[in-house]
Amino acid sequence: MSEKEQNRQIEPTKSELEILQVLWDKGPSTVRAVNDELLKQKDVNYTTTLKLMQIMADKGILNRDESQMKHIYSVAEEEQKTKAHLLDKFVDTMYKGSASKLVMQLLGNKKTSDQELQEIKEILKKLEE
Repeated sequence: MSEKEQNRQIEPTKSELEILQVLWDKGPSTVRAVNDELLKQKDVNYTTTLKLMQIMADKGILNRDESQMKHIYSVAEEEQKTKAHLLDKFVDTMYKGSASKLVMQLLGNKKTSDQELQEIKEILKKLEE
């Protein structure tokens, strides 16, 4: 198994996903910049963010550019690929692989706006074509 295949199988923890979301939103960043964004959501210690990001780099989830004094971290795998993998695993685990059961649960539990329903209809129409 190649290193790239191993990276794909690594599943980020909840805290690691929070860091990934910041990097997906803001792009490559220093630990300080990521920590500042996380502080807007919850109380988090800089050293905890630093350690987590170092671990994520060691796991291959993040890339670390050490060419400057302040290291810049970036996501190793694109957002859509990571989310697709996690969603597939979630659907397999929670809904026995049935995407329709997941969609029915989502639509049944949450008030879906008219705009969201229209977007869903458009997606379904494209899938039928």
